[in-house]
Amino acid sequence: MDQFEKILDLNNEFEAERMEEFLKEKNIPFGIVPVSDSVFGSIEILENGWGYLEAPPRFKNEILEIYADITKK
Repeated sequence: MDQFEKILDLNNEFEAERMEEFLKEKNIPFGIVPVSDSVFGSIEILENGWGYLEAPPRFKNEILEIYADITKK
């Protein structure tokens, strides 16, 4: 079983949903961890963003490319 590590910070729930959609489509294992699960709640969101995405390190480059594509302005 692959070890997961933090790959990138997510700014909001919309980014999390889009990443989930694309990663499932590509069968990339991942986890999305919202910061609001922590004891500090909204204070931590202001400092660290909405949450983060974790996955096996071997998928990092592919995940970062997907993230760059979905966050292009």
